[in-house]
Amino acid sequence: MEKDDFLKLGYKIKFERGKRKISQLDLALKTGLTTRTVSRIECGTIDPKLSTLSKIANALEIDLIELLDFRL
Repeated sequence: MEKDDFLKLGYKIKFERGKRKISQLDLALKTGLTTRTVSRIECGTIDPKLSTLSKIANALEIDLIELLDFRL
């Protein structure tokens, strides 16, 4: 993925999290990630593993493919 894709992915996660009124702390607790990691993913500064994205999708109760669809 390109740097721009990381930003889009992060925005998508933040958007979906906001729709569900889930804080970064709540998402971190549901996924076993740290809040710092969640923040860095949402800011597009790290390249998350597919397994991490799967955990996030599950916590947000959406399909992984929907999470990776950057068109909002």
